[in-house]
Amino acid sequence: MGIAQKLASQTAIYGVSSIVGRVLSYLLVPIYTGHFAAAEYGIVTGLYAYVSFLNVVFTYGLETTFFRFANRPGEDRRELYNRTLSLLLLSSVALTGLLMLLARPLLGLLHLPPGHDEYAIWIALILGLDAIAALPFARLRLENKARKFAAIRLTNILLYVGLNLFFIVLCPAVERSAPSSLLALLRPLVSAVYNPSLGVGYVFLANLAASALTLLLLGRELLDFRFRWPQPAFLQPLLAYALPLMLMGLAGMVNETLDRILLPAWLPANFYPGQSQLAAVGVYGACYKLSIFMSLIIQAFRYAAEPFFFSQSTEKNSPATFALVLKWFTLCCAFIFVAISLNLSWIGPQFLKRPEYLAGLGVVPILLLANLFLGVYYNLSVWFKLTDKTYFGTYIGAAGAVLTIVLNFLLIPVLGYLGSAWATLACYFMMAALCWWLGERHFPVPYPVGRLLGWLLGAVALVVLGQAGVRALPAPAGYALGAGLPVLFAGLVYALEGRGRLRA
Repeated sequence: MGIAQKLASQTAIYGVSSIVGRVLSYLLVPIYTGHFAAAEYGIVTGLYAYVSFLNVVFTYGLETTFFRFANRPGEDRRELYNRTLSLLLLSSVALTGLLMLLARPLLGLLHLPPGHDEYAIWIALILGLDAIAALPFARLRLENKARKFAAIRLTNILLYVGLNLFFIVLCPAVERSAPSSLLALLRPLVSAVYNPSLGVGYVFLANLAASALTLLLLGRELLDFRFRWPQPAFLQPLLAYALPLMLMGLAGMVNETLDRILLPAWLPANFYPGQSQLAAVGVYGACYKLSIFMSLIIQAFRYAAEPFFFSQSTEKNSPATFALVLKWFTLCCAFIFVAISLNLSWIGPQFLKRPEYLAGLGVVPILLLANLFLGVYYNLSVWFKLTDKTYFGTYIGAAGAVLTIVLNFLLIPVLGYLGSAWATLACYFMMAALCWWLGERHFPVPYPVGRLLGWLLGAVALVVLGQAGVRALPAPAGYALGAGLPVLFAGLVYALEGRGRLRA
């Protein structure tokens, strides 16, 4: 099996948890958009935007740091695991307690409606539990236990989805049911566990229960852990590598989620007639979910690629391998961009049940392309991780964060959430280009940049022309065109790149 196929196999296994699990979670989008108004869904979108930032703070780069130090010659992996998890455990308990104490003031800063302080408390507990689980998951990846990793992740998602369906769909249906119906038999159970006033709070409760179960399923990795009080001699090199990654991660979260925080602050009143700023956040957040297919591929790839890149770093042909991986990753993502963008006319209404959400569909192709360039950046970033120059990642992320803030400031008042989507695309493209330019000087890799840019420009042209054709044709013919053009694109890739070139 070639190296590219081996990485693809690992990516597929990790994708069981990332792709299949996320697809199940993705199916909740029509549930949310059908049961919650845009302003209510805006609460979920806004709070989880802050969670993205806090996740980075809670783990502060220790996952990647663990991989790097564990692959050093002569390193005692078990002792490294004990000391790193001890450090993460101490910091997680402290940060969780702090967030719980500051629940009310923090909710006020978020400009959320008053009440429901428990939302912040649940979020704090979720962050703490997920942070503690991060190192056991990293250990599973290091030990190539992809199947166990995938099984635990998938169980987490199944519980989360099941609880959402129970509290958001079944319980209200039971309460509305006629006394003579079969659903009425469940009323004693529902009355005991369901509180209608919690509303979107059940989204956070389901997440908390799933996070708690995850820790239980990681029991073996946690039970053989031995607490070690972190010593200065251990902390100094570890944090010197990890903290730049944390700053890079924070900058990345600025680029990924700050738009949903800035929208309610910078969107002019009545920009969208009859819709509040929080409702606009809800619409943008729901439409952002339609770009999740690209995010799923990137997430699954990252789980497999990070330990793979480190393990390949000492191989003579590693630069050629990295170039091959980037090429096929980009081509696969380009196909996803074309396929989803050309079929939004029927995909959108299937998942966005209320007309108020469909108004934001124009952002989806832009966000798909933005996430494609984010995936390219993750591929290119291997050079500063392998050379221990992680501070370059901080510089690149910071540059992207500055661009994100400036463009959102300029574009939100003019274009609304469409401006946020364009800002995201500009940011990720700039980060990928800057990372490639710097990498050429510090860790040259023969990436086929010109060829890949040609494919991407072709994909964009196909989407622009194809969308015009889909809109101009009657519905059946438009659907056929939307389905046929991605197949044509895939056929061209196969014909021009060739199946034999998959092997390294």
